[in-house]
Amino acid sequence: MTLRVYNTLNGGKEPFEPLVPGKVGMYVCGVTVYDYCHIGHARANIVFDIIYRYLQYSGYEVTYVRNYTDVDDKIINRANERGISSQQLSEEFIQAFDEDMARLGLQLPTVQPKATEHIPHIIALVEKLIANGKAYESEGDVYFAVESFDDYLKLSKRNLEEMQAGARIAPGEKKRNPMDFALWKAAKPGEPSWESPWGQGRPGWHIECSAMGMEYLGESFDIHGGGKDLIFPHHENEIAQSEAATGKPFVKYWLHNGFVNVNQEKMSKSLGNFFTIRDILQSYDPEIVRFFILSAHYRSPIDFSDQNLKEARLGLTRFYEGLQSAAEVLAECPDGAEADGQATDGDELEAKFREAMDDDFNTALAIGHLFEGVRTMNRLMATKKFRKKADLVASVRALYQSFFKLGGVLGMFGSQPHQWLEQQRMAALADLEITVEQIDAQIAARLQARQDKDFARSDEIRDELAEQGILLLDSAAGTGWKIK
Repeated sequence: MTLRVYNTLNGGKEPFEPLVPGKVGMYVCGVTVYDYCHIGHARANIVFDIIYRYLQYSGYEVTYVRNYTDVDDKIINRANERGISSQQLSEEFIQAFDEDMARLGLQLPTVQPKATEHIPHIIALVEKLIANGKAYESEGDVYFAVESFDDYLKLSKRNLEEMQAGARIAPGEKKRNPMDFALWKAAKPGEPSWESPWGQGRPGWHIECSAMGMEYLGESFDIHGGGKDLIFPHHENEIAQSEAATGKPFVKYWLHNGFVNVNQEKMSKSLGNFFTIRDILQSYDPEIVRFFILSAHYRSPIDFSDQNLKEARLGLTRFYEGLQSAAEVLAECPDGAEADGQATDGDELEAKFREAMDDDFNTALAIGHLFEGVRTMNRLMATKKFRKKADLVASVRALYQSFFKLGGVLGMFGSQPHQWLEQQRMAALADLEITVEQIDAQIAARLQARQDKDFARSDEIRDELAEQGILLLDSAAGTGWKIK
């Protein structure tokens, strides 16, 4: 199966065929750096990190560009509130963003350009649009004339006439059509500005991404991504200004991730359900957040809740328990050759994983196949006299190795299983409001009851712990426990 992606531009899945065979140019809209990032930012960046990783895994040479918008109304307003410069504020939150993304395990993009470092490129692009008759200057502002671009709204599938009917020109705006959008904004007192052919000013939001995308990926490139909230107006306007300037298709495939709801409601500061990445990572391991996000298809909405994160922790624990068991068993087995002619379960797992990911990066299905792999590994290890059967040992070893290979594509399984399991066991115990000492005391009391042949009391203790979320595990070596 060849890779197929859902292209927002055409409203369906298409075979992925890059403009240059073997190479992919991908641009993803970064953050406007005026505040700490929230769970919605985490989703968008994890999604495109996985797409980046999978394209590399598939053999493509990928140039991945993710920008910083470091000049914007929100940045200026927040900086003024704090009594610092826009540059100081943006640098503070660029650093915070980088720290958050590193904790979430994201690979660094090829290039991370800042809008303020590309003012000459932006000005040159605006000049080209004016020369082409697609933009006009008005008292120091420059606007894109939407009616000059026949394909305007082809991405969002909206109706221009209906939108114009409800649009108004705001006070202070000097545009001809209420739908025209700013390419360059004349300077206002107290705002950062740069010299331009139209006087001191600063770029509009949309033109920044067109200029940076073209600078690093050319006038036409393969993938442009971002959240669904960017389809209109941001990406729609990027298409219009870019194609009006060059006369060429700007982007071949437009990819958009779905929204994040919080407890089945839209995330909003006014509703009090606004969670930053830093808030969440105080309670949950970054890999749990990543696993939660990847457990749904990237285009589907997901519901962020404490309960769903706890379920993600349990799911990831199942993987690490399987990996820990395999590591212990394989350490006792010689690394012998696999039986001749037998296809390993590892090969089959990897084939299923690729098939899922080739279907528009279906991480939810890919993780489902990995769960099947854990069950297969556990079943093989439970086989009578497993350690003496070279073919079964070889299959488990192949599965074990495949988990780490495929986990690298998903950005998971990067921890030592025993360390991760112990950390999560302690975190889960805090949720259950029971301590290790209390569990050990109950196990000791149960052992004494068994020695006294008081089996009814022994069963009571086991059931009491089970009600508290603790499962006892009896073996020849003694009694252990795990969280239900």
